[in-house]
Amino acid sequence: MSAVEPCILVVEDEPAQREVLVYNLEAQGFRVAAAENGDEALLLAAEENPDLILLDWMLPEVSGIEVCRRLRSRSETRGIPVIMLSARSEEVDRVRGLETGADDYIVKPFSLAELIARIKGLLRRTRPASMGAVLEFEDIRLDGETHRVTRGGRQVQLGPTEFRLLSALMERPGRVWSREKLLDRVWGRDIYVDTRTVDVHVGRLRKALKAEGEEDPIRTVRGAGYSLG
Repeated sequence: MSAVEPCILVVEDEPAQREVLVYNLEAQGFRVAAAENGDEALLLAAEENPDLILLDWMLPEVSGIEVCRRLRSRSETRGIPVIMLSARSEEVDRVRGLETGADDYIVKPFSLAELIARIKGLLRRTRPASMGAVLEFEDIRLDGETHRVTRGGRQVQLGPTEFRLLSALMERPGRVWSREKLLDRVWGRDIYVDTRTVDVHVGRLRKALKAEGEEDPIRTVRGAGYSLG
């Protein structure tokens, strides 16, 4: 599976429910990490930097509400979308979940088709290229569905790795990506690649984007990493 595919963290203490969610999400092409309690969820959220978290309310020891609160209090996890899963169907519970920081609230039992649709809806806002969206930055256009890139109307020839690099940069223009974060996003955590490899592929991406003498859109931030614009 391509490392550019979104990673979803499933936090569910019931083994059968957790396995069903993991199986169906992987069948949809997502990378999946799983946690069975709140402490493990917080650890994996920091380590894996998932693109979205499915969070059960009723967890042992540390509740889903408390996990959500802690996620939102930490800079490194504050922006991760959270869908709260709960058997609590009262309006007051929905409001509490959303006010704590959840982006969506789904009552159990739920339709897997609806859950997948809501996941994709959130990811279209946070990982649009992975959902087949078209991204534009100045005169650069990236089509996530056809994997085509143009600049000023001309075709830009990119390899798979350079395409994934550009996707990450274009999804969040202005964000400074460290080499380590780019390694996680583009190559994945299960593959060992030296950070200098990032520099090599950024160099190839720059060369392709500037093939006809255009201005370099990628900014090198000394000691920090790379940014688009």
